[in-house]
Amino acid sequence: MRIAVLVSGGGTNLQALIDYEKSHAGCPYNIVLVVSNTKNAYALERAKNAGIHAEIRSPFSVLGKENAEKASRDEKRVAISDAILNLCHEHKIDAIVLAGYLSVLGGRIIDEYSGRIINLHPALLPKFGGVGMWGHNVHEAVLASGEKESGCTVHLVDSGCDTGKILVQKKVPVLPDDTPDSLYARIAPKEHEAMVEGVCLLAEMLNNH
Repeated sequence: MRIAVLVSGGGTNLQALIDYEKSHAGCPYNIVLVVSNTKNAYALERAKNAGIHAEIRSPFSVLGKENAEKASRDEKRVAISDAILNLCHEHKIDAIVLAGYLSVLGGRIIDEYSGRIINLHPALLPKFGGVGMWGHNVHEAVLASGEKESGCTVHLVDSGCDTGKILVQKKVPVLPDDTPDSLYARIAPKEHEAMVEGVCLLAEMLNNH
């Protein structure tokens, strides 16, 4: 399964996928493309070090500075999503993996890759999902709610926000003296496991189609 991994930041989940692919002879996926919506994402370095083709598709790079400044959030999202869709066609991508990708896909890519896009969310969906629920916002909300456990979820992406079918969940306890940072530190290794499991599961699902 030829995959494109979409990133915005450090790329630790991308690294987990790269490491698994390198160390497992029968790995069911092959990362052929990494796309970042920010030009300074360290994930781009990780792609380069692993010899994976990487591209940047930001509002500025897709629309040009003037148009990007005028465009609405939805217009930017669709423009970036269409640009990513073109890249996926060009590289004959079978599935798309959102690994800490901090934008929302919209438009044709959702329909064309229906059932073939997965996302990693840093909480136990359906709780703590939806608009604004990303990164530390999620961990803060979990702690504020007094939950006894948290974790991460890999799910299929549909046209909603964090609403697609759940494929993998990993749980960790929430401790009495947790901060967003300490909770994240406990969830992060589980994210790497869930990411690899989720991509392998997707490969299996597509193979059986």
